[in-house]
Amino acid sequence: MKKIWDKWTRIALVKRILVGLILGAILGIAVPQATGIAILGDVFVSALKAIAPLLVFFLVISSLCNAGKSHGGVIKTVIILYMFSTVLAAVIAVFASMAFPVKMTLANAATDTSAPQGIVEVLNNLLLNVVANPVSSLVNANYVGILMWAVLLGLAFRAADKMTKKVLADVADGISMVVTWIINLAPFGIFGLVFNTVSTNGLDIFTTYGKLLLLLVGCMLFIYFVTNPLLVYWCIRQNPYPLIFQCLKRSALTAFFTRSSAANIPVNMKVCEEMGLDRDTYSVTIPLGATINMDGAAITITVMTMATAFTLGIHVDIPTAIILSLLAALSACGASGVAGGSLLLIPMACSLFGISDDISMQVVAVGFIIGVVQDSVETALNSSSDLLLSASAEFRQWRLEGKEIKFK
Repeated sequence: MKKIWDKWTRIALVKRILVGLILGAILGIAVPQATGIAILGDVFVSALKAIAPLLVFFLVISSLCNAGKSHGGVIKTVIILYMFSTVLAAVIAVFASMAFPVKMTLANAATDTSAPQGIVEVLNNLLLNVVANPVSSLVNANYVGILMWAVLLGLAFRAADKMTKKVLADVADGISMVVTWIINLAPFGIFGLVFNTVSTNGLDIFTTYGKLLLLLVGCMLFIYFVTNPLLVYWCIRQNPYPLIFQCLKRSALTAFFTRSSAANIPVNMKVCEEMGLDRDTYSVTIPLGATINMDGAAITITVMTMATAFTLGIHVDIPTAIILSLLAALSACGASGVAGGSLLLIPMACSLFGISDDISMQVVAVGFIIGVVQDSVETALNSSSDLLLSASAEFRQWRLEGKEIKFK
């Protein structure tokens, strides 16, 4: 059994995942009634979600208490990149919506899910999550709270003796090893996820909401392949696309099918380790990115809001569009603290144009219908950008220090 496992793990992970993807798609079309296959995907995503909070918590504590130097410069650069790219995504979504206006047929029943009433409520939820009970933060995967308590405990343990620090480091290493085991099972998980998607979702959403989906996905691809490379080039001063495609293969692929930034945190951390990045840095920046780096969410909020305005015949001028961009970027950073994510922030953005909740919640219902594609691409963009920008910031530091930057 061990020999089989060793042979299995020696095959490149991306190749194994592609095999699982192809088999899942074939069986999803051929035998859609074999619903038991989908359990593989559910188990994989659940395992990643379960281990991710522990991984972040103990890695941050261990990194901070054992760190011999400050990494504030790199972390500061990452935060600037996160915030700038999110605002830029919202601005691009505004101009794309103006260039290619889309109208919707709002005939769907309004959802009864409650949406936040304003940016103050979103920020209030975000701040309350920061000081939430550490145990409940771990249980509920509240990464803002997990990061806050891990940072405080990590700083407090800097005064501990070497044995205590060694124990914390060993715990972090042990959890990292468990993550490695889970990620090696990704091909089976992707197999189940693809089967479930193909067997349960038809092609109707592509015809009914094709233009809206095309605009959303087009904006997200533009960010990933045009604006993100510019940010990466600013950091490393060399061809950014090898790093872009590496993050696409290793992070975006799994995030697309798991549709969970939290589940993709262990995947991103594993790739950072393989790139030779500093664990003291990426153990903070990767989970932080899952909270505040929300390019895809900013695009979704902006495009859906603009489409609603066009549907109702509301004129959108440039100053209002700029305000919408800033509102979308700011609220997107708080999307992780709101049940329903970016879709439930649409009514808040719609209120900028005086659109009633009854209409805007119908737009949310449309969002849930196209979510099979929209949410998958949004998560892939958000999560892979966490990895991309974290790596770019550290490579920038390498360049400034005269170290050679190599990509696998």
